[in-house]
Amino acid sequence: MNTSRRVFVARLAGIAVFDPIGDRVGWARDVVITIALHGRPKAIGLVVEVPGKRRVFLPFTRVVSVEAGQIVSTGLVNMRRFEQRANETLVVGELLDRRITLRDGTPAVIEDVALEAHIAPRGDWEVTQLFVRPSSGARGLGRRRGDAELVDVSAVPDLASQAGLAGVGQLMASWGDIKPADMADLLHDMPKGRRLDVATALDDDRLADVMQELGDDDRLEIIEHIGRARAADVLEAMEPDDATDLISELPEPEAAILLALMQPEEAQDVRRLLAYGENTAGGLMTTEPVVLPPETPIAQALAAVRREDLSPALASMVFVTRPPSETPTGRLVGVAHIQRLLREPPHQPIGSVVDTDVEPLSPDDPLGRVTRLMATYNLIALPVIDQDRRLLGAVSADDVLDHLLPDDWRSGDDDVTDLSLGPGGEVDDAGQIGHTT
Repeated sequence: MNTSRRVFVARLAGIAVFDPIGDRVGWARDVVITIALHGRPKAIGLVVEVPGKRRVFLPFTRVVSVEAGQIVSTGLVNMRRFEQRANETLVVGELLDRRITLRDGTPAVIEDVALEAHIAPRGDWEVTQLFVRPSSGARGLGRRRGDAELVDVSAVPDLASQAGLAGVGQLMASWGDIKPADMADLLHDMPKGRRLDVATALDDDRLADVMQELGDDDRLEIIEHIGRARAADVLEAMEPDDATDLISELPEPEAAILLALMQPEEAQDVRRLLAYGENTAGGLMTTEPVVLPPETPIAQALAAVRREDLSPALASMVFVTRPPSETPTGRLVGVAHIQRLLREPPHQPIGSVVDTDVEPLSPDDPLGRVTRLMATYNLIALPVIDQDRRLLGAVSADDVLDHLLPDDWRSGDDDVTDLSLGPGGEVDDAGQIGHTT
């Protein structure tokens, strides 16, 4: 291992990781350290993002060199998803931009962390220095606000305790406009305390988007933490089918309390969906597809599917019904495909281009029939109607995939590829284990 110079973590983030023969393994995203009560923090490995946006753990014992803008590994990379342990700290995710107090009382912000490796006997890496910038109110010998400097890590007393301070705002700011699914991945990888802090700091709409991408265990943990009043607000902001899935996981008394706290219209949608079986069209559907009457101009229909909160699957078609247009609607006339609408004059009514050949679903239809009809018609959404042909909702392909994939598919463990679909739509799959050092 090359130990000729110090390595700064901020410069490591984003550089390529290669195996010995020059093939790129992925990109370095963070450094994992352990902070003890005595002695310098130990750097135990890297978080590496491999193709598929999965993050894995690469121990420093398997790093050959860190130089010239690249990291070279031994080629033996454990592809299990990285899961942070309670005694581990992520430098980029948790230390950088963290406010600390130096030993002389100076308040400062950590801007970078320096690592150094021992030549012998094992090539261990340690955190030796911190690049800090005194913050407002800084005082100390010769220090002025804005004068950044390198200090020995021992200049920060009880770094382990200070590393647990807030800093959630800086962390979220560094994420920018990250997609909800990617934010859910980051939250899942965090220690429980950090995950709950970040979830609490998100606004209701953003938290609702992220909750829809999280697994059941993480969602239940957050719902229990944020309190009933806010939990009801977040459930209202979620898609009705996702809110229903979450409420169905709660004990009945708690579910009843949250439903009572929700706005009546939002709670009514959830109660309707709770009446259907989990693996039926009714249990899969959303009650908020795009529904318009047949006299609606095509231009207005195209504007309706431009809504940012609409999934691509539901934006693929407009469901044409007689009034009323709120589910359960008037009689279903048919569906208008967006591809067809784009080819027609904007002033033409959507009723003139409606497709009446798409076979609708009954709310009690099993998952198997849903998938067969989607495959038959090459569609990514299907209408669900009652016995009077009133539109109850729509099933989209993303909701079907949620039920076809294993329960822990959001964990990103791509090692499991053997999925078997039983008669009722159940998927059998293996569990997941954490990383090893």
